[in-house]
Amino acid sequence: MSKSKLAAGISDREAEVLALVGQHRSNAEIAAQLFISVRTVETHVSSLLRKVGVADRRALAGRASEFEQAADSGAAVAVLPAPLTSFVGRERERASLREAVRTHRQVTALGPGGVGKTRLALAVAADVSSEFTGGAWFVDLVPVTDPAMAGAAVARALGLGEQQGRGLDDSVSAALGERRVLLVLDNCEHLLDGVVPFIEDLLAHCANVTVLATSRARLMVPFEQVYPVPPLSLGDDAEDAVALFLDRAAALGWSVDAEQLDQVQEICGRLDGLALAIELAAARLPTLGLDGLGASLADPLRLLVGGRRADERHQSVRATLDWSQALLTAEDRCVLRRVAVFVAPFTAADAMAVAGSPELDPIAVADGLARLTEQSLLTVVRAARGTRYRALETIRQYEREELATAGELDEVLAHHLNWCAATADKLVADPAPTTREWRSAFDAVADDMRAALTWAAVLPERRADAHALAISLAQLAFRRNLIGESQRRYEQAAALTDDPVAAAAALRRAAEVAGCRMRGEDMYRLYRAAAETIGGAGDSAASARDLATAAITVYRMSDTFAQPVAAGEAAALLSEARELAGADPAAVAAVALAECGVLVDLAVAESKTVASEAILSTDLSESETLVTVAISLAQRAVELADHTGDPLARSAALDALAAAQCWAGDVFAAAETTRRRVALLAALPVTPASALERVNALSESADIGIGVGDLRDARRWAEQLRDLPLLAERGDFAGSALLVVDALLGNLDEVLTGSGQFVDSWELSGRPRVPSLAPAAAAVAMAHGLRGDDAARAEWLAIADALGGTSDRQVAYRAVFDAIVLLDRGQPERALAELATEPDELDEQTIWIWRHWYVALRAEAAVLAGHRDARGFVAAARTTVSGNPIAGPIVERAGALLDDDRGRLPALAAEFERADCPYQQARSLSLAADGA
Repeated sequence: MSKSKLAAGISDREAEVLALVGQHRSNAEIAAQLFISVRTVETHVSSLLRKVGVADRRALAGRASEFEQAADSGAAVAVLPAPLTSFVGRERERASLREAVRTHRQVTALGPGGVGKTRLALAVAADVSSEFTGGAWFVDLVPVTDPAMAGAAVARALGLGEQQGRGLDDSVSAALGERRVLLVLDNCEHLLDGVVPFIEDLLAHCANVTVLATSRARLMVPFEQVYPVPPLSLGDDAEDAVALFLDRAAALGWSVDAEQLDQVQEICGRLDGLALAIELAAARLPTLGLDGLGASLADPLRLLVGGRRADERHQSVRATLDWSQALLTAEDRCVLRRVAVFVAPFTAADAMAVAGSPELDPIAVADGLARLTEQSLLTVVRAARGTRYRALETIRQYEREELATAGELDEVLAHHLNWCAATADKLVADPAPTTREWRSAFDAVADDMRAALTWAAVLPERRADAHALAISLAQLAFRRNLIGESQRRYEQAAALTDDPVAAAAALRRAAEVAGCRMRGEDMYRLYRAAAETIGGAGDSAASARDLATAAITVYRMSDTFAQPVAAGEAAALLSEARELAGADPAAVAAVALAECGVLVDLAVAESKTVASEAILSTDLSESETLVTVAISLAQRAVELADHTGDPLARSAALDALAAAQCWAGDVFAAAETTRRRVALLAALPVTPASALERVNALSESADIGIGVGDLRDARRWAEQLRDLPLLAERGDFAGSALLVVDALLGNLDEVLTGSGQFVDSWELSGRPRVPSLAPAAAAVAMAHGLRGDDAARAEWLAIADALGGTSDRQVAYRAVFDAIVLLDRGQPERALAELATEPDELDEQTIWIWRHWYVALRAEAAVLAGHRDARGFVAAARTTVSGNPIAGPIVERAGALLDDDRGRLPALAAEFERADCPYQQARSLSLAADGA
């Protein structure tokens, strides 16, 4: 990759967009300049906001020049939060920790709350960021309450989405790969069960990643290097502690005379040199003065008596917080302890909803927030959506204890749960759930929802509330493309209810999301679990539907299973489903659909006899073939699905019919069936099930459009596929069909533009082997070949090979693309050699949508190469491609050349123009000119 890869996850294309944002261009202007869609620009800007770590477009523009300078120098950019206050002192500690990070792969900055671990880690990360070519990245773990979400928090900080067939933890490892990256994981102590295995796996798979963690407890991972963070220096060498106090006092407009420095040193000594304590004390300076501060701390032992922590430094922090608390009014103390239930920044309105009560009205809450901010007990977080407040983690933990002491903890947590549920309901009901505003609104409250769910899930009396919130969070996570979490939340919801109907429904939704994740084994497992759950409640028909759906999953999603299902297992499920279905229309339709899948799979993988016995229970008649039976079964499945009134059942049945038609070699019928399927799904609301069907339908429609020469519709469907929100993080899969169509059309600029996002996404996912993406890489290679850039062509052919493009099943499209390049270069003999295999010698899965292209180009190559049976090639091709608006004229062009009748070529060029195929149009005119 080029040096303009500024940091892990920031692509060349995103760097170009960022530079134009820095010039204050609109999205439309950026799209026009880069020859991409406005929608694509919006996607890049949204991704950059996450990756650069800023809240809005204005802030992003402000960072653009910094990134450009780094790109020019080849340096990495540190994606670290900008501190609100200056870093003071600690030169020795800074140098020691810096050296530890340089020499060890995992360093833990260890110390009590308030000692300054985070600020020291950020300073060191900034110092060494230029040494990490993949960037230095900060991950705030404070809002994360579920250890299982630790890896997701890292992925979010890196701007990563879930990749096909991978969880978010694996996506992080794959994205970082061999890059030299520094990860700063802040506040790990409450997530050790999740952080520890995540770091172990990350370090094992990413040899150049360094982790700098801050924690109150050791992580106990292999190779951990612990650096104890000491308090600021005290005694005769108290420069750091005193300097911090003076700096914070100066920020408040308060100067300290030289003769008062002894008092400052005494105050810092009483606070044990703890940075948080010193900052809180300095915040009191304008109201108490140095004398008042000294007097308030005159008897620290009184504050330490009965301290709830054994560690002296924790007691010192508690002493300082006790002292700060004692100086507040009763109302402000109440506000502070109640807003401590928020784990993420919150608005004044949020605080009013959760902290308000009959004795604490909304005005008192709002006023209290302002006063607490003035006294440094809350910090203000400026964001595009307005002002938010946040308590430092040490203060928040202290106040949670105070809340428990006051006997208010359960009541306030219940208010917080209700607020989360109400907020979730509003987000679920939002009519525009894919806008940037909606995404920002969800991101702002997601961690609080997770925390509320964690609290409610373990309380028997709150199980119903927890179930409802888990369902809402699952829906919201899916919309936000956090599909791994969505599946987990649906499964959690199923476990949080005793109602088998609700549990089975949640398991089905989990299965649908698993399908969207390309996790066939999970989808299969969850449908079987749903069948067992609902069957146990006596609903045999529903159980039959779930069993049949599990069986068809084995075939519809076969390439997404990590391990294949045992032979005969799906057929056994189908048999059980058939017995349970009875006369229920939906169950009968599901069984019929499963029969189609089982028949085709067994026929291909085993034998005609096994297939007939498994599905038909009798031998086939003399007049029947497996193809005719498959089409008959699929047509019956469509009819039965129609009777259910379920458009998703109809879509699945149409998919089976199109597959049978393709198997029979009738690609035009398959294309018409697929068009019906796309039209059916277009108007459906977005759910996991409809999203999965739509991805599949658009992908297959683009493919079959290529096969029948309908490149106009194929391109439209490929664009729709690319723009699906579900695929926002899958630039490789989302854009693959469009690359192939544009290459065949001859839209070379569009191919080369789209190829950048394709390869970026593939590399971020760890360069996995995905044979279905290899045609896109080969198409890009063809585009470079037509441009005469053989070096780039070779690079992309290597990418195609790495994706799995050298298997026997891929030979047809590779031959087609290579032949187009060779014919363009006037090398028909070599083109014919690429197409040497007889089409009928290639099985249907091998040649599939490429049959018409293959035979048409083969005919042209034979004519131009002077093959002795060129006329036979053309005659055979005419029969095969009849009705194809592109392959047909290619064959006729070959016939005109064979007859030395180039005068027919302009008319054929006009046919290509009507078919929206500019490359073949231009080639026809070029061949006509050659003969003039």
